[in-house]
Amino acid sequence: MNRLIRTPDGRLVQLRPVRLYGVPQPRVVQSHPGTGAPMMRPRAAAPNAPSQPAPATTEETTRQAESQPIPSGQAYRVTSPPEHSLVTPPLAQQLSQILEQFAQANGFNTERPLDVAFGRGTLGLHRFRRAADIYAVGGKGLEQWAHEWNAAMRQATGAPNPQERARLVTAEKARNLGYKLYTTLQTHGGWAQPPGYPVQLFGPWTRSEGPHKAISDRLLQAHRDHIHVAK
Repeated sequence: MNRLIRTPDGRLVQLRPVRLYGVPQPRVVQSHPGTGAPMMRPRAAAPNAPSQPAPATTEETTRQAESQPIPSGQAYRVTSPPEHSLVTPPLAQQLSQILEQFAQANGFNTERPLDVAFGRGTLGLHRFRRAADIYAVGGKGLEQWAHEWNAAMRQATGAPNPQERARLVTAEKARNLGYKLYTTLQTHGGWAQPPGYPVQLFGPWTRSEGPHKAISDRLLQAHRDHIHVAK
């Protein structure tokens, strides 16, 4: 309730409450047991600033602990840094088996291993270590293998007769390690297919060999220089 007071000159005035803004609450001071020294009550910790990284979640920690690089085999050798092929153990094991069989089938061995290089991916199933990107095989980039394949197919298209055309196509299929690795991966199958998305095997030969032949120009352009596979 507001109160009325009389001023020294005889006037009646009404008292109004005064609010103080920004005045901090007093901190409780206690004596440290046994010493008598003052001990301040600790303040609550402030949340992480936008420039500070948030602590790793349990999911991220588990994901990192369960990933491993794809190892070299007897007939093939991984030439890229280990962190470029960090995947789940099941995918690492399957790709290792496929690469070993592929290398041996194409004449490579312990004395002359097949070089394979991976690249680091960041989107989609890469975030869960369920995907790998192969950028080079046999000492040559996938983009170069695809370029040579397209050149051979153009030459075959201009062949003077069907027999010569078939010979050129057969020769390129037997020679081109990029094409052969892609079709080998397609043969093994069992690759991931998230709901609403195509089978996760993409590369320069997707439009001609599948499994997702209706690949868009944008998606094909994004995989012109590597083979993407996920499990």
